[in-house]
Amino acid sequence: MDIGLLAAFAGGTLALLSPCAALLMPAFFASTIGTGPRLLLHGAIFYLGLLIVLVPVGVGAGALGTLFVTHRQAIVLVASFVLIVLGAAQALGFGFDPSRLLPAGADLHSRAASKTGTAKTLLLGAASGIAGFCAGPILGAVLTLAAARGDTLAAGVLLAVYGAGMVLPPLLIAALWQRLGVRGRRLLRGRAFTVLGRQLHTTSVITGLLIMGVGLLFWTTNGLAGAPELVPLDAQAWLQERASILANPILDILAIILIAGIVLLLWARHRRNRERAQAHANEQPTEQR
Repeated sequence: MDIGLLAAFAGGTLALLSPCAALLMPAFFASTIGTGPRLLLHGAIFYLGLLIVLVPVGVGAGALGTLFVTHRQAIVLVASFVLIVLGAAQALGFGFDPSRLLPAGADLHSRAASKTGTAKTLLLGAASGIAGFCAGPILGAVLTLAAARGDTLAAGVLLAVYGAGMVLPPLLIAALWQRLGVRGRRLLRGRAFTVLGRQLHTTSVITGLLIMGVGLLFWTTNGLAGAPELVPLDAQAWLQERASILANPILDILAIILIAGIVLLLWARHRRNRERAQAHANEQPTEQR
C-alpha cells in the first residue's frame, strides 16, 4: 500500500476531528439523518460533494507537478520543506482557510444552510473539502504530495482518498453516536493544553507530527520512491494468488445474490419500521380521546 495514500486518508480523518470542526459532520449525520440506509445514502452524497471540489483541485496540482517532472530532486526538496513547515504550522495551531482562494468558496456553507435534504448534504460535502481554518495546512500538505507525484491521475486519486478519510470514519462515528455517550465524544474531540504560554490541541499536534513525519520520509526516500512497502512483496504475491480464486462466475453470481438479499432485508426492515411508526402515530390520537 502506498504510504502517501495512507497519509492522505489519515489526514482526511484528522481534518474532520480538528478543533475547528470537531465532530460537526458526525453530529449532523446522527441528529438529522440517523442510521441505516438513509445514513449511507447521505454519506455517499457527501462524498460526491467532496469529490466535485477535491478531485479537480488535485488534478490541477498534479498537472502543475508535471511541468517540473524533469527537476525531481528540486521537487522532492521543496515538497519536503513545505510538508515540514505545514506540519509545524498545524501542530502550533496556525491555520488558514483554503476556501478564500477559490471563487465563491467561502459562500458554500451559507448556501448549504439555506438548503434541505440531499442538496444540503451535497453542498456541505463540497464546503467541507476546502473550508476550515484548522484543516488548511492538512489540505495544503495533501496537495503538495499530489503535485510532487507529477501525475494528474495519481493526484486525483490521492485527493479522492483524502476525501474518503473525511467520510468513512465520520459515518462510523455517526452510526455509533448514541453509544459513544458524552465521554466518548469528549475523547474524540481531544483536549487543549498549554505549552510555553501557547494553547495547543492534541488533535492538531498529532496531525502536525504526522505531516512532518511524511515530510521527513519524503526527503529521506527520494519522494517515497525508496520507501518500504507496508505489505511485503511475498505477502502481496500470496494475496494475489488467493484473490485469483475469486475470479469465478459461480462466485460472482453468489455475491450478486447475497448483495441483493442484503438490500431486500434492509428495505424490508426500513418499511417495517416506517409502518410501526405510522401505526404508533395513528394510535396517539385514539389514546388522547
